[in-house]
Amino acid sequence: MKKRLLAMLLAGAMCASLAACGGTTTNDTGDTAEGGESSGEGYSIDVILKTTASEYWGYVKAGAEAYMADNPDVKVEVKGASSETAYDEQQNMIETDLNSGAYDAFVIAPLQADLVTTLISGQTAPIIAVDTDIDAPEVKSFVGTGNEDAAAMGGEAAVKAAQEAGWTELKAIAISGVQGDSTATARLTGYQKGIEAAGGTFLADETQYADAVADKAATSMEAIMQNHPEGIAMIVCNNDDMAMAAARAAKGNEAYANTVFVGFDGIQSACTAILNGEETMSVAQEAYDMGYMAVDAAVKALNGEEIKEFIDSGCSVVTKDNAQERLDTLKSYLGE
Repeated sequence: MKKRLLAMLLAGAMCASLAACGGTTTNDTGDTAEGGESSGEGYSIDVILKTTASEYWGYVKAGAEAYMADNPDVKVEVKGASSETAYDEQQNMIETDLNSGAYDAFVIAPLQADLVTTLISGQTAPIIAVDTDIDAPEVKSFVGTGNEDAAAMGGEAAVKAAQEAGWTELKAIAISGVQGDSTATARLTGYQKGIEAAGGTFLADETQYADAVADKAATSMEAIMQNHPEGIAMIVCNNDDMAMAAARAAKGNEAYANTVFVGFDGIQSACTAILNGEETMSVAQEAYDMGYMAVDAAVKALNGEEIKEFIDSGCSVVTKDNAQERLDTLKSYLGE
């Protein structure tokens, strides 16, 4: 517990000055992410994530399970699809669990928010959306990052880094996630807003969709290099795996030697890549806090307490200046 609290304080220090995207580990219910004593004796909370097969979602899972460790009277069960494109698999999980009668509340990170809106229609058990919002009256709160504001902050930082790297034509192309996904759309909108506000040019018509996976991002990067042999100042990505893959694909191409590669999530591998000069920066989500706060919100809802419609779990920009500090914090979350 002491180790977790230290890690939380370190994460909070990184976000303290980032008011634009709620950069703090204090949630909008007025409690810190570590929560307080739960009065939910016997509660069973079902947490269904987009997947459990990635580092980022591992932090969300760890945060949700940490709430259970701090509040033994609450049982938390975490599961997720095998990938972020396993739509039918997650749909089956949600349908099965909603109809099981085994859970008092649900925390859901939807792969297809519109579909989940239909699945949860008429549910009376509290439902908390995490990471990606679900537009439905049954959802008591959305716990996550203000994706548009966070990406805008990353876009502004990318323009500054591109200027420092010597670029005069400050053009940016996005490698996005799943087309139509609300989170991916918010990040695209934010990147464009931040880049243009800082004096850059966002080539919206050239956005590449790579389904949030590295191999497709590498293919997208190859297409960008073919279309722009002169080089592009900034490549902004929907997650870190895609940013690292894009940077690897561009390695050895002199026209892209000073390109700024921006990821999103701030995971361990990204911190290492940033320290090694293989990725420029990452817009970091506080995924651990997100998981913890989402379960906390579910318990508060069960207890009849008032909770905000949006609980911002915070964000920061990771660069070479703070990547080691964040890396150490992330390792502590997983007990490394």
